[in-house]
Amino acid sequence: MIDHGHDLASVREATDRLLTAAAELDNAAVAEPSRLPGWTRGHVLAHLARNADALVNVLEGRPMYASGQARDAEIERDARRPLDVQLTDVRDSGARFQETGAAPADWSRTVELRNGVTDSASSVPFRRWVEVELHHVDLGIGYELEDVPAEFAEREIDFLARRFSGHPDVPPTRLTGGTHAWRTGREATEPEVTVTGSAPELLGWLAGRRDGSGLTVRDGSLPALPPL
Repeated sequence: MIDHGHDLASVREATDRLLTAAAELDNAAVAEPSRLPGWTRGHVLAHLARNADALVNVLEGRPMYASGQARDAEIERDARRPLDVQLTDVRDSGARFQETGAAPADWSRTVELRNGVTDSASSVPFRRWVEVELHHVDLGIGYELEDVPAEFAEREIDFLARRFSGHPDVPPTRLTGGTHAWRTGREATEPEVTVTGSAPELLGWLAGRRDGSGLTVRDGSLPALPPL
């Protein structure tokens, strides 16, 4: 069972870690490329701020973004701001998300995200946690997948494995990190591919942050995953 209160606290801690690390940058570093193709660190920080506001919209029953074009335009608009403005925006938008999450609400209700995707309201704090952890890594400032909390890594692997479950382009695949195992891809009407590796390597591959070269594959080749 998802504990949204626990996840809200985890989001707060993850945001504090990111803000503390990013405060060591300067304006020139914010304008440098991030690990995401075509995005500077400023784009990543702007996205994090606007995503927090978008998830407030979700929790309050409004569309997440006015449109995909509006989302992209807002990120582009805000990407070139100086470091202090970026950090204040991430901090303030994160506080608005926390305030909305703390308000009495029916956390079992269904909410709508982007592109018609629906989920339980109780899952929204975890989705924000994903944004903060993975984009902290994307900043390329010393925080790696090996540094994310173990609970987060396990839950995000599980989430992504379920996301690709039943996908016609992904062969039946068993994932294992030694102590946990997951299945994903098409139904097992053919031999399964077994992919083994550490939690950071599995998470990196599933989340499109690593190429899978740190994984061991048996009974086939490493599946090509569709875009997230």
